[in-house]
Amino acid sequence: MLDRRNLLQGMGALGAAGFIAIPGQSQQARAATSSALVGPALKGPYLDLTTGAGNKVAWARLHSDIDPSKQKHSWFRGYVMAARPDQPLQDLFGFEGLSTARIQIQKDGSYLKLLREVGLYTDLKTGEVLESWRNPFLDEEVKVVPIANDPFNFVITEFGQGDPMNAGRGGDMKPFHLPWRQRGNWLDLEDHVHLRYPNTLKPDKWVRESSGPEVIASEMTVYHVRAADMQNKSITGLGWFGTWGRRTPWLPWMLMGTAPGFCLYSAMAGSGDDLEQVHTRKMLDYVEKHYAKFLQAPTEWDGKPNRSSLENYAVQQRPAAAKKK
Repeated sequence: MLDRRNLLQGMGALGAAGFIAIPGQSQQARAATSSALVGPALKGPYLDLTTGAGNKVAWARLHSDIDPSKQKHSWFRGYVMAARPDQPLQDLFGFEGLSTARIQIQKDGSYLKLLREVGLYTDLKTGEVLESWRNPFLDEEVKVVPIANDPFNFVITEFGQGDPMNAGRGGDMKPFHLPWRQRGNWLDLEDHVHLRYPNTLKPDKWVRESSGPEVIASEMTVYHVRAADMQNKSITGLGWFGTWGRRTPWLPWMLMGTAPGFCLYSAMAGSGDDLEQVHTRKMLDYVEKHYAKFLQAPTEWDGKPNRSSLENYAVQQRPAAAKKK
């Protein structure tokens, strides 16, 4: 869900959403992407996507709806795999969920995006939401901790997106650039973010949960949007589909500690209000029972800072006891 505070300055993770929030106070490196923007639909007639001002509006419409009276769902559905030295990738569990967002238009013309996001881990065979999982590498039953970030807000300006705690202002203040390309009737966008930052879960306290003093992570998101929709001013919230991937250390609740290896997420992603086209009724019933408020976007920012999934884990969980021999 990125230094995910500094990450906000540059990218858009899934729904970015971004979806899985990462703690702040870290350094960000954005993958090099072509600066060439290709295709006639990138220059108007509504938005000029070669400008920061055009990308500000496009990004807000992509990740929410610039009509403040509306909210917008984004979704993802895929898998989490284990990557271990000298071993083929191994599917561990499914991963699916959603975010719900709303836009507020600020006095300076920037957009404040208000968002909640939830991500659930599922059984590979049955699709049931996992509340516990047998870790095959430890031969141990572990408690599954889902992603539930509330809030995860950011400000979108002509210079990018940023944390509302500093009004979205920061970084080098260069115009918001996105490497759009036109492919027939479609606009394509690929965004990579590669990060290294201090681990909220300090290894001396979180012996079994922490991957070490630092976290190295990457997020890769692909968006496909209809070119005609992008240039249609009457469409205030853009429909999109694409893919989202993430490379991250072992999840803390897996209790892998500093064991060699990492997790790799691979998911389809997009937006749309008919979530039953993506998720099973069983999964949505689970969300409605346990995370009902995540189906509604916040209506106001309460002034609280974003808190990442690792920060939430540190606050809401306790260090695991040593494994029984």
